[in-house]
Amino acid sequence: MTKVIVAISILVLIIGCNPDTSTRYTYRTPENIHDGLDVGSLADVNMNPVLIEQAAREMHHGKNSEIHSMLIFKDGLLVFEEYFQGHRFKYDEPGHHGKLMTWHRDSLHRMMSVSKSITSACVGIAVEMGFIRSVHQSIFDYLPDHQHFNTEGREAITIEHLLTMTSGLQGNEWLVPYSNPQNDVIAIYFSEDPITHILKKPMITKPGVIFQYCGSSNFLLAEVLRNATGMNLDEFSGRYLFEPLGIDLHQWLVLNKDVVDGAGGLIITPRDMLKIGVTFLNRGIWNGKKILSESWIEKSAAPFPGNNWVNRWDDHWGMRGYAYSWWTHPFVKAGKRINMYYAAGWGGQFIMVIPDLNMVVVFTGGNYTSHRPSFEILKKYVVPATSIIKEEKK
Repeated sequence: MTKVIVAISILVLIIGCNPDTSTRYTYRTPENIHDGLDVGSLADVNMNPVLIEQAAREMHHGKNSEIHSMLIFKDGLLVFEEYFQGHRFKYDEPGHHGKLMTWHRDSLHRMMSVSKSITSACVGIAVEMGFIRSVHQSIFDYLPDHQHFNTEGREAITIEHLLTMTSGLQGNEWLVPYSNPQNDVIAIYFSEDPITHILKKPMITKPGVIFQYCGSSNFLLAEVLRNATGMNLDEFSGRYLFEPLGIDLHQWLVLNKDVVDGAGGLIITPRDMLKIGVTFLNRGIWNGKKILSESWIEKSAAPFPGNNWVNRWDDHWGMRGYAYSWWTHPFVKAGKRINMYYAAGWGGQFIMVIPDLNMVVVFTGGNYTSHRPSFEILKKYVVPATSIIKEEKK
């Protein structure tokens, strides 16, 4: 009997000292679901699988918690696609965390401020199609019901000022936490007339002088688009952006007066985020079809003059810029400067476009009140895993 007890004790000790094999991660090539994204392996694009597997292992084990998905597209192939456990967004819960779930390929995800970059893309399409003559037009050319605000300096606000967040209107959503209804962008949700709520704010400077991050610009862009095209942002984006990309599942949040939240209201899947990123990587082309003009891509990839500064609040990001509603960030690999531009959303939503590496990386997450580790993962694992830097075109 004593021998049996000793044997059981040893077995318990062995089990306790060995990791749970059920949590081990093994890389697998993404599934080809014939959605327009070709798939391949990390080896196909000369990426180091050890580093990528380590990143995935840490996310699966919760070291980088509340990352809901990570996808890597390189050299024309989707080579990595993984989904993790995390919470749905719920504004009125602690940490803005609703139901805990395991995310998967077909899970719709709130894009938060990634929506701003998509709204910008729709404006670019409207310009290309002639619905909007020029980004240098006054916004009041397309706000017929709000002409009484076309005064006190507001008449100088152009569409480009909205795209680059340099309108001069009072409003900065970084000054108050998003959990506070007094936050400049959250307050729009509680207003009876969102466009009037925004336009009645005082001008604090001439347009084009100061960058202030506030989604009110993107609400106005959605309204400009509605009046220019006769279609609300949800209808326009569905017809001219999502349908050509084969994006079937999409939704926009709509507020009072049928105002679409062009700042943070888009809901799509990570794979569909990737399709948008790939279109930008390919300079406006999706599977041979032109979606956006190359000049619009260039305006989205380079910071607007004056919108370039060192981020002193987050050492991981360093120098940042803001373009046509896309962020920009340069970093260094093997002594070479690499430029990246990206769409970023509260909680850890990212579409990262890196032309020098011929790569797009997508993240979704739920870090609404905590550190967002996505860029650290990019810097520590994803970029070092690339062995070939795309040569500049001669």
